[in-house]
Amino acid sequence: MSYGPHEAYADEMFRLAANYVNRILNGEKPAEMPVQAPTKLVLSINARTAKALGLEIPASLMALADEMIE
Repeated sequence: MSYGPHEAYADEMFRLAANYVNRILNGEKPAEMPVQAPTKLVLSINARTAKALGLEIPASLMALADEMIE
């Protein structure tokens, strides 16, 4: 199970990171820069691995999942 930014947003995250590096290299203080978080998070559940480990995933959690790996 994972909860984080979708892989499709990798380009956006790399662009934001590069922007931060550029701002720091141009003299801005990192402590004064705002924290930026991903805008879209994805809940992925690997049911196959959970089953192999003997774990039961509640139906309510599976209903919330954006991606299920069977």
